[in-house]
Amino acid sequence: MATWQLLLVGLVLLFGLSGAVLPGIPGPLVVWAGVFWWASAESTSSAWWVLVGATAVLLVNQAVQWLLPVRSRRAAGVRRRQLLVAGGTGTAGFFLLPLVGVVPGFLTGLYGWERARLGTHGAAVSSTRAIMRAVGRNMLIELTACLIVVGGWLLVLLLG
Repeated sequence: MATWQLLLVGLVLLFGLSGAVLPGIPGPLVVWAGVFWWASAESTSSAWWVLVGATAVLLVNQAVQWLLPVRSRRAAGVRRRQLLVAGGTGTAGFFLLPLVGVVPGFLTGLYGWERARLGTHGAAVSSTRAIMRAVGRNMLIELTACLIVVGGWLLVLLLG
């Protein structure tokens, strides 16, 4: 695969990661499509195994999403910028502490936003808990699944 194609696949995967945080963009589907594109162009056994793993992870993600209760982001008063900040810090946490860093990163970004908005520690903790109950849990699970897929793709790409 040419370098420009790898760059485009990376951009598709990045778009899919943002879709895991932003409503309206089917993040897991876009991430899976990017991995499928890469695997079909590469046609190596490791590429196909990444696709199989991505499919399994994203199917488990979908099953977990169906089991959790659905709540509205607007009803909870959650803003898009909050979710973008939390998603960005969760992504940074994922790459700083692979797999386990996404949760503290997401929570830290969300708490930091609420602390700056509300001013006190108690109010920020209370608001962060309410947001996590409303939409954060589902979003965090979806973001983690997409990050696992993108991390697997990057690992295979870098190793070889």
